[in-house]
Amino acid sequence: MENKLLNLEGISAGYENQIMLRDINLTVYEHDFMGIIGPNGGGKTTLIKVILGLLRPYEGKITFYDPAGQAVDRIRLGYLPQRNNIDHRFPISVGDVVLSGLLGNKKLFEKISRADRERVDEVLHQTGTYELRKRAIGQLSGGQMQRVMLGRAIVNRPRLLVLDEPNSYIDKRFEEKLYGLLREINKDTTILMVSHEVTSLVDMVNRTISVDRTIRPADLTCPYHHDHTHLSR
Repeated sequence: MENKLLNLEGISAGYENQIMLRDINLTVYEHDFMGIIGPNGGGKTTLIKVILGLLRPYEGKITFYDPAGQAVDRIRLGYLPQRNNIDHRFPISVGDVVLSGLLGNKKLFEKISRADRERVDEVLHQTGTYELRKRAIGQLSGGQMQRVMLGRAIVNRPRLLVLDEPNSYIDKRFEEKLYGLLREINKDTTILMVSHEVTSLVDMVNRTISVDRTIRPADLTCPYHHDHTHLSR
């Protein structure tokens, strides 16, 4: 059995006293690849924000665990939002966008190291964007930009990667490349992925939950779907 990575216990959360999630209990394990589905407005993004620490819950407790299984305050996280907030007119290169994912780990005025540059090159190769490293982001297609932003999310070697509709704005020809890349990343990183493309989740995830104010096992009604619905192991 894999070790616990995080645990949500009795979580209720929302905005301006409007409850979006009520009494959420969920355990995520090392090397999980969990699909998150549910209706618009059902609380999927709220759940992500609670996990990322962007939203304080009204009630309940969230606990993270180190590789030894000890409770810790935080773990290293990566996040790919549905819409990125980078101005495509800004004169920044692909390589520098990926490099910016390491800056949160550095102290003020700390220099970029050779190891940092090597890590960026490694991720550029992994995401198939190395040949684009000097190109301005305004020159990228939607699929290329999404792979660059994924590189930015994983360059700091997160233990948990959170993806919010990662196939948004991606041409279908890039979609399979993205999913293949996620399978590769999942070998070392736990993944939580919000998606409305239910069929794309079936062959990728090991568990799927449905979020609609609360959490329940998801019913992916596909004839070839295996049992991915257990909330705990």
